[in-house]
Amino acid sequence: MDLGLEDKVVLVTGANNGMGLAISKAFLDEGAKVAGGDLSGEHLKDLEPADSIYPIIADLSTKEGTEKLVQECVDHFGKIDILVNNVGIANYKSSFLDLTDDDWNRTLQTNLYAMIRTSRAALPHLKKQSHSAIISIGSESGHVPDEFAIDYSVSKAGVINLTSALAHEFGNDGIRVNCVSPGPTRTNMWEQPGGMIDMLAEKFSMDGEDAVKHFAANVRQIPRGEIGKPDEIAQTVLFLASEKASYVNGAEFAVNGGSVKYH
Repeated sequence: MDLGLEDKVVLVTGANNGMGLAISKAFLDEGAKVAGGDLSGEHLKDLEPADSIYPIIADLSTKEGTEKLVQECVDHFGKIDILVNNVGIANYKSSFLDLTDDDWNRTLQTNLYAMIRTSRAALPHLKKQSHSAIISIGSESGHVPDEFAIDYSVSKAGVINLTSALAHEFGNDGIRVNCVSPGPTRTNMWEQPGGMIDMLAEKFSMDGEDAVKHFAANVRQIPRGEIGKPDEIAQTVLFLASEKASYVNGAEFAVNGGSVKYH
């Protein structure tokens, strides 16, 4: 299926790993040009075609970093057609009482304020295009909070809410704003030391991989018995960015394998 994304300029936050890297690759495969912002461009610099990928090193938890990201994208490619707000971190703690103000600030600055600031900086450029889109990565945790990542859950609830607000305000400008809310998905936040796999292994007193399988099949009760893959999230983002989704605005797409039922 031709999604009509060839030569579109896509700005992706948190692009160097996990979902962001999968999303960047998926757009490149469709012939789009991608500016990928992250603290590192190590995994982006080897993507092909080389003239269609532009890594931008920026701290997206800061106002300066988000403004730099948008400006460098426009300076390099001349425009922005699509913004993907993907950057996010998770801070696994056993209790709400273990979260400090610094923990809350770091999570909210990265997960929610980065969306606020990048969208604010990109919107004047998106308005210049006849058809443009913002797709933000929420989470099922924005509806059903995880007790081991409450600050993350709160930040994702904000992403989902802000998606609706932006869709309402800017839909008349030809900008569609939608949200993809993944369920458990195997990214670097899971695999890094102290990440979700280590946390589950400790919680269930199991080997890491056995703990992941137990979590998927018995805790989240995902029908296929395993967690998601970044590529599976990326395909939904592609659809929402394309004109195939021309009448989709202000929507949240749950891509969670059936792990959470909510209305």
